[in-house]
Amino acid sequence: MTALSYTLISFPGLGLELDPPSTIQLGPLTIHFYGLIIAVGMLLAVLYASKRSKEFGLKEDDLIDGVLWVTPFAIICARLYYCIFEWDQYASNPISILYIWNGGLAIYGGVLGAVIGLSVFCKVRKIKATAMMDIVSLGLLIGQSVGRWGNFMNREAFGAPTDSFLRMGLYNTATGAVEYYHPTFLYESLWNFVGFLLLHFLSKKRKYDGQVALGYVAWYGLGRAFIEGLRMDSLYWGPFRVSQVLAGVSCVAAVAVLLWQGFRPHDPTKMLVNQVSPEKSQEAPKAEDEFHENEG
Repeated sequence: MTALSYTLISFPGLGLELDPPSTIQLGPLTIHFYGLIIAVGMLLAVLYASKRSKEFGLKEDDLIDGVLWVTPFAIICARLYYCIFEWDQYASNPISILYIWNGGLAIYGGVLGAVIGLSVFCKVRKIKATAMMDIVSLGLLIGQSVGRWGNFMNREAFGAPTDSFLRMGLYNTATGAVEYYHPTFLYESLWNFVGFLLLHFLSKKRKYDGQVALGYVAWYGLGRAFIEGLRMDSLYWGPFRVSQVLAGVSCVAAVAVLLWQGFRPHDPTKMLVNQVSPEKSQEAPKAEDEFHENEG
């Protein structure tokens, strides 16, 4: 077996064999495709959110500033989440927690960090947080869908052995043979993309601020709870897969709130877009009348 085949990724069921590079060298500069792909995902998310910002009663400048606020929170929390549950790797040399370029980020930690950063930003700017979370949730699904392909480039975040149609072949240095695993990075990427499409269209008919964000938590949590169960690199707390438990609990909680909100009347004039948009403000009185008629 040649050295080149050690890095080969195959999908026999699809008739594909690929050998994507994990880095690219530009003079003295080494660019990691993992980081590059995540950056592309973030850029696409920002472009999408900026284009639709007015539909949520937000300004493009607020979104750009929000990204600058949220990104540090997301990175720090993603790193801390990973390090806390992999403490044995860092206990003897705690300073290595700062060596983020060596890998070790957890998406759920990043999401939690983004929520914290967004909450602080909205509090400082006096922006309605639930409206901001709606548009950010859609952006997160774009970023997560694209970003998972960084795991593909790194040959990581795969699942347990399988002989399924979508099985992914990787060279196992321990056994010296090609073995086949669930491509969980692909499952999650596709799940997030489908979720984005659904919430994109449903967001045009949202009835209250925060509805899309709840949909995101429910959709992502449902998919992650199942997909995490297939992975071989999960973070554990005792016998429990941390992200799987968090995903399941957050999904159930979000669904419960969505159902509760579904049986309540909602005044459309309380949505941020109807409070700040000149075009919508003209429609607000009509919407309010309809709301009170339905209430009666």
